[in-house]
Amino acid sequence: MTSVTTEATKAAEEAEAIEEAEAIEEVKATTTATATATATATGLVAPRPPVRRPRSRTRSLTVRALGPVALLALWWISSATGLLTPDVLASPPQVVTAVGELWGNGQLPDALATSLTRSGIGLVIGLAAGLTLGITTGFTRLGDELLDSSLQTLRTIPFLSLVPLFMVWFGINETAKILLIAVATTFPMYVSTSGGVRNTDRKLVEAMRSFGLGRLAIVRQVVLPGALPSLLAGLRLSMTLSVIALIAAEEINATEGIGYLMSQAQSYARTDILAVCILVYGLLGLTADVLVRGLERILMPWRTAGPGGGTR
Repeated sequence: MTSVTTEATKAAEEAEAIEEAEAIEEVKATTTATATATATATGLVAPRPPVRRPRSRTRSLTVRALGPVALLALWWISSATGLLTPDVLASPPQVVTAVGELWGNGQLPDALATSLTRSGIGLVIGLAAGLTLGITTGFTRLGDELLDSSLQTLRTIPFLSLVPLFMVWFGINETAKILLIAVATTFPMYVSTSGGVRNTDRKLVEAMRSFGLGRLAIVRQVVLPGALPSLLAGLRLSMTLSVIALIAAEEINATEGIGYLMSQAQSYARTDILAVCILVYGLLGLTADVLVRGLERILMPWRTAGPGGGTR
């Protein structure tokens, strides 16, 4: 008798489960039919859930390389067909030969080391100044009132216009070159830092204060992590500007560096060496951008999964 009751109970439970499944399917079908009917009635397309297709790293790099490869092919074809003569711009094979010549006699490694030293020291000074000033004006009202208007005025002055003044103040030595790069890289970092700090959630800051955190601890643990996207954007702009400022700085009576190689090549009409120097400047800027992208992947890994990441 007990076994019969148990089997009856199991049968009832199975029947209830089947009925529930059928009810769920009926609700789904009704919902889909309603959405389709509504879309048809209003002339809209029936909604479809977005499907993300993963993009391989190899494919992404291939797509990124298409532009530079196309430019190189156009340059090569123009030189081969005579549209670009050597007195206007050397051909790619001539540029490769010039790279071997400069690298073999040690001129290119020495010039590259000198230029990287100038750019690196100036960039570090500019980043430190921009970060400090940005935190000061963005986090404190007094700092904003005292400094922001003056810094915004100085920011509008083109740094290239400071070259003659720096030559008068500091002479034609390395100090003028490094400080010119520092000035050029300070203001992008300042603007990005100040904006990122101002956008920090004030309620979160007040909550941390109520827990007893001091100003420095709040800046280190709350403000800077919250402003990290803006900080990295400022870092990218500053690193790019450091290369641009390096070109201007090495025009100040340089006796070594990539700019010195360019001035020497200009004197002897060596378009192949001029092209090498231009490519070196471009590669320095590209390397800076790649480094910042790497920092973004390390410090903000969640951003790579968004629409701008590698999953579309």
